Amino acid sequence: MTDSSALDPEDRKIVTLARSARARNGVPEGAAVRDETGRTYVAGTVALDSLKLSALQTAVAMAVASGAQSLEAAAVVTEAETVSDEDRAAVRDLGGAETPVLVAGPDGTVRTTVSAG
Repeated sequence: MTDSSALDPEDRKIVTLARSARARNGVPEGAAVRDETGRTYVAGTVALDSLKLSALQTAVAMAVASGAQSLEAAAVVTEAETVSDEDRAAVRDLGGAETPVLVAGPDGTVRTTVSAG
């Protein structure tokens, strides 16, 4: 586990945003990504009959739709211990294999950081 106060302020911000999205929308996961200009994109899980996206996939899609060219970092707040291969692939597609993905529990404590690759 990582003490959130030890995180870079910009990383702490995306964890906080992801946690807020999860709580505000009452969804299983919240996620946030930061693009190459420092803009952030926040999303929750999408679970429609015709469309199912994880929070991280949705946040990446929002970044792409807004013109982001790359990602600096991603964060997901979830009960799960890590992120799926599909989530890592979405981050990798936009940010590259070395893009860090912070995985935090519902309390905002970062459990692990994995690379998108």
